[in-house]
Amino acid sequence: MTTSITNNVSDSININVNVKIDVNRPRSVEFLHEGVDTQDGAGVKLTRVLTENLQQRLDPYLMLDNFKSENPDDYIAGFPSHPHRGFETITYMIEGRMRHKDSAGNEGLLENGGVQWMTAASGVIHSEIPEQEDGAMEGFQLWLNLPAKDKMNDPWYKDFQSADLPHFTTNSGVAVTVIAGESNGVKGAVTREVTEPTYLDIHLPAGTSFSHNIPATHNAFVFVYRGGASIEGQRVPIKTMAILSNDDDSDGVTLTAGDEATRVILVTGRPLNEPIVQYGPFVMNSQREIIQAVNDFQNGRFGEGT
Repeated sequence: MTTSITNNVSDSININVNVKIDVNRPRSVEFLHEGVDTQDGAGVKLTRVLTENLQQRLDPYLMLDNFKSENPDDYIAGFPSHPHRGFETITYMIEGRMRHKDSAGNEGLLENGGVQWMTAASGVIHSEIPEQEDGAMEGFQLWLNLPAKDKMNDPWYKDFQSADLPHFTTNSGVAVTVIAGESNGVKGAVTREVTEPTYLDIHLPAGTSFSHNIPATHNAFVFVYRGGASIEGQRVPIKTMAILSNDDDSDGVTLTAGDEATRVILVTGRPLNEPIVQYGPFVMNSQREIIQAVNDFQNGRFGEGT
């Protein structure tokens, strides 16, 4: 079975944007959420920002991890071979180098500013191992659910280095990387027809603002990883997720940096409104499908390990 979802690299890379985005009915902050410090893989220390209890509220997103450390002991063992089925993983490397290998024969090196987009779909076994022994390691991994009709499609994988990703800068000096979706007329590196994800990395100089249109039917959140932002008068401090309100007549969001340079990721998507059944690295729509996923993995039907 072949995948029915599309991937594209925009021709609009490193441009200046003069278009003024009008947000007349901006979303407010429904609530703030702080991540939970945990470990994953072979003991990698990270902050789990989007946890299972938020999956229905932030459908189609399943998980968001933020890893950041200058101590190699926190990350050096990486994420040895492990399986996935039923969703997509988007790894965004802010700083550092990570080597990917998987059971479909893919291999790539993710470096500063790069993105790895992997569609696990029917099943893949992969490893993510840091290719450095010192220095800073920082980034995000976001899990995007697949619709039921696509969960058993063939796996897919692509690395986008920083230079491959569309970037634009506004007149006020706000720099935006469009990983997925579209913003200010600039199309991102990846599009999805069903979940319609938008994934932006936004760098705001002190005191500047940035507006982005969001369909009223989409769920949306902001995570601040440098400085501090304000959304409709609500202060959002560093290392905090702001879940944006869902209002029938809303048309977007406006972010404003405080008195220091601020960096945020803005993530939006159209909810699937389908059952979510998760067992570790498998996310399907029923318990029966989870049992099948475990059996398939145990019987080597995800391909050879890495």
